[in-house]
Amino acid sequence: MKRLGLIELLALSLATIAMVAGTVSASPPDRRCACRNRDGARYELGQIACIRVGETSYLARCEMDLNVMTWRKMRDGCPTAEIVPMSAPSY
Repeated sequence: MKRLGLIELLALSLATIAMVAGTVSASPPDRRCACRNRDGARYELGQIACIRVGETSYLARCEMDLNVMTWRKMRDGCPTAEIVPMSAPSY
């Protein structure tokens, strides 16, 4: 009975060490990995850009999927800024 407990303790210890070693040895994404849009602009992992394909535009984030950099669509359309001309003051 005591021997079985020792084997279980050893197995649990080895499993814990393997899990800790796996998280410690994981490295951050390679800095050379980046997304590019049609004009060749470079976007780092996590950056957001407006992507235009033909007449369609959408907001997308640069992500990694199975070791491949890809654009993940966030929403249709892109934010725009507009300057509205001021009317002349009336006196």
